[in-house]
Amino acid sequence: MENSLSTEWKAVEWVLTDVDDTLTWQGKLPPETLIALESLQQRGIKVVAVTGACAGWCDHIAQLWPVDAVLGENGAFTLEKGSKGVSLSSSVPLGTMRRQQAELKAQVEQILVDYPNVNLTLDQAYRLCEVAIDIGQNRQPLDSRVVEEIVAKIHRLGAHATASSIHINAWYGEHSKRNAAFQFLKKHGLSEQDILNTCCYVGDSLNDQQMFETLPLTVGVKNIEHYWDKLSHKPSRVMTESGGFGFAEFAQQLLELKVR
Repeated sequence: MENSLSTEWKAVEWVLTDVDDTLTWQGKLPPETLIALESLQQRGIKVVAVTGACAGWCDHIAQLWPVDAVLGENGAFTLEKGSKGVSLSSSVPLGTMRRQQAELKAQVEQILVDYPNVNLTLDQAYRLCEVAIDIGQNRQPLDSRVVEEIVAKIHRLGAHATASSIHINAWYGEHSKRNAAFQFLKKHGLSEQDILNTCCYVGDSLNDQQMFETLPLTVGVKNIEHYWDKLSHKPSRVMTESGGFGFAEFAQQLLELKVR
């Protein structure tokens, strides 16, 4: 696995990144992460968080972290910073999202009757679109076979479901990290070729595979190795540090390239 960035990374102007266990580590946000994000922005590099995190957490990130935008709940909505503060937009009306979410929540709760030790996430009340199941955030990690079984049952409902390192995220709708990222970047004037040449993605888990598949410039922080044998699409670079420490390692390499 390659650990260092090569010269083609010098063209990167947009850093898209997962959040949980990519910018954070072991349930905390390392100060190194915030310093890295700030350093990228000071160099003029746009930073966009692309995450399964709930709307409430995304609002905090958009308001207080050095990022330009947050694509939340796997692309269900966008929170973007502007001259007048943070604005919320979505391709599907929020009322429609809420109705679909309520239907799916009832269906997922019925599935979980067969798994009495598995619960929805503590932040479920702060989600606009998704239904999320805790598989490792505030509990011991759930056996991967059980995770795969629950995901398969949600798929049989006709819903989307992905597993991150801490959650199963489920939703109705056609949004995804990839779809939302491309829509957002094209709205900012980038062509498909611009996106492939000047945008990169940093992630840590199975639910980042679509981005690893789509973009040529991708990074996994070290903890991606936990999923390595299950990944159909792998990042082009893997850092030597985990979580936010690995993100800081990547940011330092990118910034060093920029000044050469």
